[in-house]
Amino acid sequence: MDQALLDQLSGQASASPRRRRNHNLHHLPDLVQRFLNALQPGTYVRPHRHLREQPGSGFECFLVLQGAIGLLLLDQHGQVTQTLRLDAGGPVQGIELAEGQFHTLVALSADAVMFELKQGPYQPSRDKDFLPQFPAEGTREAELQEQQWRALFQPH
Repeated sequence: MDQALLDQLSGQASASPRRRRNHNLHHLPDLVQRFLNALQPGTYVRPHRHLREQPGSGFECFLVLQGAIGLLLLDQHGQVTQTLRLDAGGPVQGIELAEGQFHTLVALSADAVMFELKQGPYQPSRDKDFLPQFPAEGTREAELQEQQWRALFQPH
């Protein structure tokens, strides 16, 4: 994991309609998922939680390597219960979320990159339990929601 890789991922995220790009360090059947996730402002991460068959194995760990990312924790009704700025150069660079914690992320700087770690193996159809009241990715409603969440991190 060097600066050239972070720059490459950030460029791919900029060019992507999703405004993010991940780079797996694991193979899909691995028991631990390890990957880099590059995010650009405007990316929409639909609120979700991770549940696993084995209780306690749905944790997720984030460590920001470059830039800044806003983490929002939500309750089952979709209300934001906590915001946390994760910043590679700030007082908080990372966090581990407990299993079942609804969350979303917003990019607070261009070229933000984080390392993620969570229990595998990756099963796309069961990896995320989405909060149904939030819009699907790629919609105008999702764009507006992301802008509202990102504004929560702006100085007032």
